[in-house]
Amino acid sequence: MDRIQHKFVKVGDGLNLHVAEIGSGGNAVVFLHGFPEIWYSWRHQMIALADAGFRAIAFDYRGYGLSDPPSQPEKATWSDILNDLLHILQAFHIPKVFLVGKDFGARPAHLFSILHPERVLGVVTLGVPFIPPGPSLFHKLLPEGFYILRWKEPGRAEADFGRFDTKTVVRNIYILFSRSEIPIANEKQEIMDLVEPDTPLPSWFTEEDLATYGALYEKSGFQNALQVPYRSFDEVFNLPDNVVRVPALLIMGGKDYFLKFPGIEDLLTKGEKAREHAPNLEVTFIAEGTHFVQEQFPEQVNRLILDFLTKHT
Repeated sequence: MDRIQHKFVKVGDGLNLHVAEIGSGGNAVVFLHGFPEIWYSWRHQMIALADAGFRAIAFDYRGYGLSDPPSQPEKATWSDILNDLLHILQAFHIPKVFLVGKDFGARPAHLFSILHPERVLGVVTLGVPFIPPGPSLFHKLLPEGFYILRWKEPGRAEADFGRFDTKTVVRNIYILFSRSEIPIANEKQEIMDLVEPDTPLPSWFTEEDLATYGALYEKSGFQNALQVPYRSFDEVFNLPDNVVRVPALLIMGGKDYFLKFPGIEDLLTKGEKAREHAPNLEVTFIAEGTHFVQEQFPEQVNRLILDFLTKHT
């Protein structure tokens, strides 16, 4: 971990974004995290890729980790991530890049490849396939207690999270998202109530890891994390088309709760359906993997990513 260097890059609106970097040769790979994650969630992959001759970069989004928050977090958008990614590539003088996105980080990875195909060598995503943007249908397909619907409601998650210290909130979300069932609360529950206080952490997630996440979310809070992604799903993008044309790899954990989302398992088990919007897509499953497959099975994920990068370099 000491080999990873840390710096700040100024982006639009005068904000400083925290960027972690390791490796100096070969093609660059930029990692895009999910929630409740930060750059640190890619620690295993960054070191492995640097050792294999790649330049690995991961940044904290606006209002996450060590990055500056926007002046008006309630107006933050997915487009901020896309614009900030372009700023970082320009600041680091990177003409072409591989993108690796996990959870909601898959969305900017895919969208950036559509908007800037000349700058993207390939896209790897973990846990989330490419789904063309459009109006959210969660309210029609899932019950009121579905965690995204709860967190989308202004003030609801703030009140729920506010009953606990930051470290406990991160702990509970890691436990919830490591299960194979979608987090859904009943009418008299909040999402945090779905985890009993004595529930152990996943075996692959240490107290040291939790302390790292907890300290960084203690600094940043959860305001921007709730805005992007959960309160911005209906953002409209001016895309030239809804097709990811660059080489793409999707790594799914066989026990990822996202497979229980309406239509997802059908989309992925019928490969031709997923390839309607990503014709150069490969899909691979890690049977025992959960939503945090890159932290749970780092060696397997590292090998899959490296094989993909080598194939398309």
